Order: sequence, then structure tokens, then C-alpha cells
Amino acid sequence: MRSHLSARSRLTLLYTSLFTLGGAALVLITYVLVANSLRPATPTGIPGAVQLEIERCVKAAQTGGSAEGTMIKCAAIYANGVQAGATTQRSTTLSHLLAYSLLTLAGVILLAAAAGWIAAGRILAPVHRLTAAARAASEQNLSLRIDLRGPRDELRELADTFDTMLERLDRAFTSQRQFIANASHELRTPLTVMRTAMDVVLAKPEPTREELVSMAADIRQAVEHSERLIEVLLVLARNDQARALTDQLDLAAVAEDALEGRSVNGITTTTTLGEAPVTGDGVLLERLVANLLDNAERYNTAGGTISISTTTDDGVSLLRVVNTGQVVPPDQVDRLFLPFTRLDDRTRHDGFGLGLALVSSIATVHNGSVRASAVPDGGLDVTVRLPRRYRGQDRLS
Repeated sequence: MRSHLSARSRLTLLYTSLFTLGGAALVLITYVLVANSLRPATPTGIPGAVQLEIERCVKAAQTGGSAEGTMIKCAAIYANGVQAGATTQRSTTLSHLLAYSLLTLAGVILLAAAAGWIAAGRILAPVHRLTAAARAASEQNLSLRIDLRGPRDELRELADTFDTMLERLDRAFTSQRQFIANASHELRTPLTVMRTAMDVVLAKPEPTREELVSMAADIRQAVEHSERLIEVLLVLARNDQARALTDQLDLAAVAEDALEGRSVNGITTTTTLGEAPVTGDGVLLERLVANLLDNAERYNTAGGTISISTTTDDGVSLLRVVNTGQVVPPDQVDRLFLPFTRLDDRTRHDGFGLGLALVSSIATVHNGSVRASAVPDGGLDVTVRLPRRYRGQDRLS
């Protein structure tokens, strides 16, 4: 079984190796320079004081031979002694220099290894915190954050990115759980209606034909309600998946198709449809327009109006729907785009609270955006902005 060194150990070895190589190079260069500066030189003359000593040596050696020969002999002896002493001193100096340098280098390497171990631990501390946060994170607990302090370096950016990712996941899971809970409630309602209708009729010993027909009508209505809800939920689910948006369309034509065959008693609809080319999915965009119109009609007032217009602005295609209706508090407008959210009581209208949520989802799929504002006299003003080109598609002419 192979054993792997930790990142901290590898960093420590790297720091120590680099320091050792640098220290060894420094010792080698210093040794060569000192050795060259202590190179022994051959003596070229005899100092005056030494000359007197040699003369005394010559006088004391009058036992035989010439004085000149004796002086040369004494001078050679002295020169050899000087040379030997210089060589010995050079060798001793270099030996001491090498020994002391190697001992010092060994000690400093140990200190460098200890300092490298501590420094590597401090450098990798944020990584350990990030690992611990990743291990602790789960679908049920995404509240943990690293919140790394210190200089904004690569590790700080990594920790901040991880915190941002956890925050997005936390919001997504929270929204998903809320969506599932609301969807379960909405789907349970028609089931409860069907069960109640059947229990009431079946509890009677001999239900009449009229009672059975009434029960069947109630069940059919509940089934249709469930089918519409499931259809919307499936569209929302499909919008989260990647799809090829390659149809070259005109929002004006899409709006005309959505308006075709639509008649609302007591509500006046005005249109101003200018050219607004986009690249996308025709079915989804028609559903977007239809949902905006359904929402404008459902929450309108008797004798109210609906205005729909399409145009372009600075390379962006715009779809705008304005309707009259009840006064919407400005701080409640953004909530209307959340799934299963209604401005008033659930039982007042027959909608699911998914219309504007679906509009926002379709716009996001098309790399667009939706903005809404409350009309001061009552009603809602919704604007959808879609790019004329989507992810590299050619601009429509």
C-alpha cells in the first residue's frame, strides 16, 4: 500500500530542498573564493632582519665551506620554512571554514524545515477550513460559511467563491423545498375534493342519478384542475434543462398568435405591436405571452383595460403588458414572481400562483429578464426584455 505525503509535508520538503540547494551553493562559492585568496606565493626576497640572522648563521658555520654557499643554504632553508608554514596555515583555514560552514548549514536547514512546516500549516489552514465546510455541507445544512479573513489572495478568493456557492445552493434548496411543499398542497386540494365528493355520495344507501352526475362533474372539474397544474409544473421542470433555442421569431407575431381567439367580456385590450425579433423557442414564448395575458385578465376589474406592446430598444426586444386592477403594494411586486404566490387569498381566484413564475422562468431560459412595477391607480406593468440574439445566433434582419 503506497503512502502519500500530505500537502503540508510536500511543501515543507520543497522549502527545505530549495534552502539546502541555495545554502550548498553559497558554501561552495565562499570556499572557492577564500581558497583562491589564500593561494600560497613563493618568496622572492629575504627581509633585512632575516638577513642579519642568516649572517650570524654564516659566522657560526665557519667550520667549513664558503660563506656564499652557506648563506644560500640558510636562505633556502628559511624560504622552505616560510612556504611550509603558509601552506599549513592555508589548509587549516580552509578546513575550519568548510567545517564551520557545513555545521552552520546543517543547523540552519533544521531551522528552515521547522519554519517551513509552520509556514505551510498557516498557508494551508484556509484549505483545511474549506475541506471541513465541504464535508459538513449537506442538503439539510448549507448554512456553514468559511468567512475567511486576511489579505485578498488566491486562497481568500477560493474561500469567498466557495461561500458564494454555498449561499446559492442554500437558496436553491430552500426554494426547491418550498416549491415542493406548495406543489404538494396544491395537488392535494383536488384530491381532497374528489374524495369528499365520492364519500358524500357513497355514504348514502341509494344515491340518485342526479347525485352521481353531480359527483362525476365535481371529480371531472378536480381532475382538470390537477391536469392544468401538472402541465405547468412540467413546463417549469423542463425549463431548468438545457434546450436548443434556435427559432428565429418576432415577438409581435407571437403576441398575435396568443391573442387570437381570446375574448374577455368587459375588458378592453389594445395592442401596439412593432417588430421585435428574437431567437428562441416559439412554444415557450407563446406560453409566456399567454400567461401574462391570463394574469392581466384574471386580476383585472370590470370595465378595465389591457395594453400589450412589442418593440426594440438598443438591440433588445421588449414585450410590455399593462393592466388595470386592484392596487398592488410596491413592496409586494417581486413576490408575485415566486411560485404559488398570490397577492390575495388563495380561494379568491382559480389560478395556481404560477403564471408569473413561469414567465420569469421562460425569460431566464432565453437569457432575458422580467421587471414589473405597480400602477399607481391599480394594476400591474410588466416588461419582458429578450436579446435579439441568443448565445451566438445570428441577428435577425
